Amino acid sequence: MKDEASDAPLTYAASGVDYDLMDPFKRMAQQAARATAGNLAHFGFQEVAASRGESAYLIEAPDAYLAHVEEGLGTKNLVADAMYRLTGRTFYDHIGQDTVAMIVNDLITVGAMPVSIAMHLAVGTSEWFADTQRVADLVRGFQHACNLSRAVWGGGETPTLRKIVAPDTAVLAGSAMGIIRPKERLIRANLAEGDVILFLAASGIHANGLTLAQRIAERLPQGYLTPLPDGRPYGEALLDPTPIYVPVLDDLLSAGIVPHYTANVTGHGWRKLMRASEPFVYVIDRIPEPPPIFPFMQEHGPITDEEAYGNLNMGAGFALYLAPEHVEQAQAIAESHGIGTLVAGTVEKRGDDKRVVIRPKGIEYAGETLGVR
Repeated sequence: MKDEASDAPLTYAASGVDYDLMDPFKRMAQQAARATAGNLAHFGFQEVAASRGESAYLIEAPDAYLAHVEEGLGTKNLVADAMYRLTGRTFYDHIGQDTVAMIVNDLITVGAMPVSIAMHLAVGTSEWFADTQRVADLVRGFQHACNLSRAVWGGGETPTLRKIVAPDTAVLAGSAMGIIRPKERLIRANLAEGDVILFLAASGIHANGLTLAQRIAERLPQGYLTPLPDGRPYGEALLDPTPIYVPVLDDLLSAGIVPHYTANVTGHGWRKLMRASEPFVYVIDRIPEPPPIFPFMQEHGPITDEEAYGNLNMGAGFALYLAPEHVEQAQAIAESHGIGTLVAGTVEKRGDDKRVVIRPKGIEYAGETLGVR
């Protein structure tokens, strides 16, 4: 049964995830963290200052760059738990891949290839591990994703946090160590007028926006079992695993093509396209056909286009910013790994103006709507 406010547009902030409240803390933490950079001198290293506020943190060593990422899955496993109760299928193999993808797809934005990946699995009670099918599926999915990432699963941590984590669920996260070698494979913000924005296709919602998706499930007549127009249950479509984009970036760099910038389209949606510090205008002339999960969510939220493109990937999982002469080869590499592509737009220089312009939707996001630094 719908609630009384179900006809009002639904927003991510109203569902409990408000970046206007979160981002100031992130910026405060970055400032404090920057003050510790001098400690690297003890090892003969130095930080790459420009990596502060990017998706991965970089340390310069004599013959390579070292990279580090810590990421969390978010609340997607709550959808898996609900579908497990409803269908008897755990979907935790997909959850394992999602967890790894959240980590490594950030790591590659700077050109780093994952070397070692660690899992962090916090539970409210050790009884969570008694479900051997769910545990086996999680392990299988995490291992498979490490192999897709061309990395070793190096270990992890499994704390039991009574009264902090609910006893019937878990908090999934992890970290990765990466390397850039030779140093020429470093992807730094080197944007220029006329660069092409190439989208790598998303498989679905990935692991961002799930809090919003859960609110919508509460409004649906059959909850997660409500069918999409293609017949798939809503909950099943939400749980499509996130692609691992590592092989695409690895092969692209090995071919001598270093993107002028990249963006993993996660939280903040298409606003992430303007993550680089220098002001540019990112003009999108073509948009991908969104996977069926997105128009369904927009209809039943309801969710406006401005809210959707400002917080969800809407079919664009990763963005490459390339010199025009490299686009065709980059597309061939991506498609050889089963990842679809779309030449979406171009980078323009308009003085100090910084914004994302999505022409087919008549939407613009000003630079101040993305406060990650």
